[in-house]
Amino acid sequence: MAPSISTFSSVFLVLLALYLNLSHHHVTKFCQAEYFLYGATGQGLDSYAPGLSGGGPPPIGAQKAMLLDDPDVARTSEEIAYQQIGNIRSIVQNGGGIPRPLLNLGLVNWGLFFDLALKTPLIPPFNPYANSLNFLLGAYAMPDLAQISYVSSIPSLTTNSSSLSLAAKLLAIKAGQSAVLRALLYPKATQLVPPYNFTVREFTKAISQLTNDLGKCGIKSEGILLANTTLGAENRTTSNVLSADANSLSYARTEPEILRIVYGAGNEHLPGGFFPLGANGKIARSYLLI
Repeated sequence: MAPSISTFSSVFLVLLALYLNLSHHHVTKFCQAEYFLYGATGQGLDSYAPGLSGGGPPPIGAQKAMLLDDPDVARTSEEIAYQQIGNIRSIVQNGGGIPRPLLNLGLVNWGLFFDLALKTPLIPPFNPYANSLNFLLGAYAMPDLAQISYVSSIPSLTTNSSSLSLAAKLLAIKAGQSAVLRALLYPKATQLVPPYNFTVREFTKAISQLTNDLGKCGIKSEGILLANTTLGAENRTTSNVLSADANSLSYARTEPEILRIVYGAGNEHLPGGFFPLGANGKIARSYLLI
């Protein structure tokens, strides 16, 4: 039986779990790796580096995206996909890995997520693998959330110089990926996303708002084009290629906030959505025991 909308996370909101050390960032990387590898190449992590999955089950429903309509998106997605492999390898070598959790990246999950974000049933159901624009919208939240999760966790790594160094390097890559993906979407901000009566701007705003609502954290995610300058850089711009706080610094999220988002119900104790069995890692599992 398909899970209800209320149990769903926001897009790659399927994408994050909790951690106080780098091994827990593994879940973020697994989500990104599987989405981009399957989307760009049609093959997942097990085809490229099977030893990095930690023996965890392969994802459900991930598939190759139809990216031929935009060569720039295709090349960028492939590059980001391969970057995930190196990132996971570095995390494993630094502090050991954790088993890949069960991920459901199938069409039913994606369709339910976008229905929840847009607050209406989309007809036909949204398919992130259908074309390059849809794939970008699916990818929109992933690096941004990964970036702010690294920002949040870095202070806890201050006694471990090697972990701190690696986290800083990973944060730089995550920030870059977020900027590139948002920059690819920004020129299309006012375009409709066919066949729906919503623009790219409205899609990104809806995804960000859902993230904020689930996290119960106020505004920590913003769409690519703002309604006014209130949240713009120095209150002077409506462009929002780089989402940031009032001082143009990266947002950070607490562990419970991230779990509320990835589990989709606004409850860090209740797994579901794209993490049907919950996320792995010490912190995430400890919340499931409460």
